[in-house]
Amino acid sequence: MVHNAAWRRSFLCVLTLYLGFASPPCKARIYTNHWAVRIAGGPGVADRIADKYGYRNMGQIGDLKDHYHFFHSRTIKRSTLSSRGHHSFISMEPKVEWIEQQVVKRRIKRDYKPVPPLSQTSPAHSNVAQNNIFYNDAKWSSMWYIHCNDDVHNCQSDMNIMGAWKRGYTGKDVVVTILDDGIERNHPDLFQNYDPQASYDVNSNDLDPMPRYDATNENKHGTRCAGEVAAAANNSHCIVGIAYNARIGGVRMLDGDVTDMVEAKSLNLNPQHIDIYSASWGPDDDGKTVDGPASLARQAFENGIRM
Repeated sequence: MVHNAAWRRSFLCVLTLYLGFASPPCKARIYTNHWAVRIAGGPGVADRIADKYGYRNMGQIGDLKDHYHFFHSRTIKRSTLSSRGHHSFISMEPKVEWIEQQVVKRRIKRDYKPVPPLSQTSPAHSNVAQNNIFYNDAKWSSMWYIHCNDDVHNCQSDMNIMGAWKRGYTGKDVVVTILDDGIERNHPDLFQNYDPQASYDVNSNDLDPMPRYDATNENKHGTRCAGEVAAAANNSHCIVGIAYNARIGGVRMLDGDVTDMVEAKSLNLNPQHIDIYSASWGPDDDGKTVDGPASLARQAFENGIRM
């Protein structure tokens, strides 16, 4: 009876997927060959334990003390089953306080929604000259969200950006990093403000956040976000950033499996240097998905607040 019941549940799950419906019981967790481990005693102890059980210690997880990124090359890269190999005995080591195999999290980039263009005779456009601010950037006159202020009616944004600029708030001495699919550090609108200390490639584990280019050109979201924040002003290129004097960096972390550890590494990059971490992405924004930071990402937030 038990066997028959289990068979019927499996059959219904397969049938439901075949019909094109994503039933919650059929959504399997995807386990990776990466682990997060908390080990007391320092990097030397972590290296020794990693080597003993066939792992490679990829280093500390951001700024989280005693938390290490372990990688196991002989474990399946993506599996619906958690690992049960010989290396799982690592949890019995006295210095290992906690270990967790990393699971893939679904993350969606947040993009803009097109809005009807403002008329060229609208108050927003005629108000540009009245503000006595003009830049030679090609898209300057089309940046309606900057030209809006309290004197403009029927405006789609009322952030009073020019008012802030006139008071001297242009992002100077502020460091921002964009957690996304990478940024083009050599982009003509970004290279002047680019900050390598606010940049990292978590997906490839190196210092260069340049996007991976392919035929779909999908990895452009981070560069767009960086431009909105800190594109240089008055350089005859493209747009003007909201904080055009800010230092801007990027973390490439969405172009691969996003796990709790990937989010924590990104949120904990060089926290004594970076002022603002911008993340224009998250779980499915479908009105029924509820998800948030897991244990490591929560620790990264707490670490940023306390330290």
